[in-house]
Amino acid sequence: MESAVIVDAVRSPMGRGKPGGSLSGINPVELLAQVVAALFDRNDVDPAEVDDVVTGCVSQAKEQAGTPGRFAWLAAGLPESVPGVTIDRRCGSGQQALDYAAFAIMAGAQDIVVACGVESMSRVPMGVARMGVDPFAPAAARYAPGLVPQGISAELVAARWKLDRESLDQYAANSHRRAAIAATTRRFHNEIVSINTGDGDLVSTDETIRPDISEAKLADLKPAFYDDGYAQRFPEISWKITAGNSSQLADGAAALLIMSETRAAQLNLEPLARLVAFATAAEDPVIMLTAPIPATAKALRRAGLTIGDISRYEVNEAFAPVPLVWQHELGADPDKLNPAGGAIALGHPLGASGARLMTTLVHGLSPGEFGLQTMCENGGMANATVVQRL
Repeated sequence: MESAVIVDAVRSPMGRGKPGGSLSGINPVELLAQVVAALFDRNDVDPAEVDDVVTGCVSQAKEQAGTPGRFAWLAAGLPESVPGVTIDRRCGSGQQALDYAAFAIMAGAQDIVVACGVESMSRVPMGVARMGVDPFAPAAARYAPGLVPQGISAELVAARWKLDRESLDQYAANSHRRAAIAATTRRFHNEIVSINTGDGDLVSTDETIRPDISEAKLADLKPAFYDDGYAQRFPEISWKITAGNSSQLADGAAALLIMSETRAAQLNLEPLARLVAFATAAEDPVIMLTAPIPATAKALRRAGLTIGDISRYEVNEAFAPVPLVWQHELGADPDKLNPAGGAIALGHPLGASGARLMTTLVHGLSPGEFGLQTMCENGGMANATVVQRL
């Protein structure tokens, strides 16, 4: 079987996902176009050889409705001969785009694929594609009296694992501290491409990081998801999840150049990493956020590795309980967990996050090291991917 390798990986800076954010003035298709174009500015690869553009995007509405990867490719002036397809596995969409690209290459069906993700949460707000209806209604009877929002799931996870508010806020503050250190020491330098917003501004740094955040400031925030009905249904919840220990709404895009190891050698390219193992998993959609635990275990089994063999873990910080519970259940080293911060500090542009995490992961590994990425997803799902830096 052919090996799939990551030749390069780039991302935009992360902008706050609200009007006035640093990337809110740019169409998400144009944002992705600039990121994808950077791959070919940085690498001596004929874009006409690309077999497909696989794009993660969650809110496929408004400006993100028209197969954004295909039209970003065209907007970048790249060859018309290359098609595109859009993937939606909720928060793991960008990671699933990467995995599907790798599967096609490993099967011998394709040689070169661009895997990417994009989400402009300032311009295409979360939930807009529902058009005012409940897409989960057919499954609700099985989980009577119904499914719950992710914020309630985060509260349930915190309650089940007896996580106190101080631990959650401490983790959140540390995410910002780690991201701020990474930014000031230029650890993001090789992965970020500057974005021209079209109004004379060039965005080159993450807007979402708050270097001055502290546990004391976070402690002043009120619970974000309190609801009388859910309080009656789940009396075990003590309401600890706030805007401060949750991921930030964000605008962003990321893209990776994936190809067969054979084709990379033919082109005299030096890949960043080899894709080693993949897994998906799912659990109870009410508690929703714990499936990264079995997904990780499955990916490690397939890779023939243990958690101790992994040098760096990127676990999406949808809410602080997610990485904390994952770490506890797998016996993971906290120093290896999101060492440059995570979505609490860097933001979570839904469809882009999977591609963004892998971009940060491969640039942060040293040669020979293994890295693991995993993400919780709406509906109780998760992805996990293992890579080795080359």
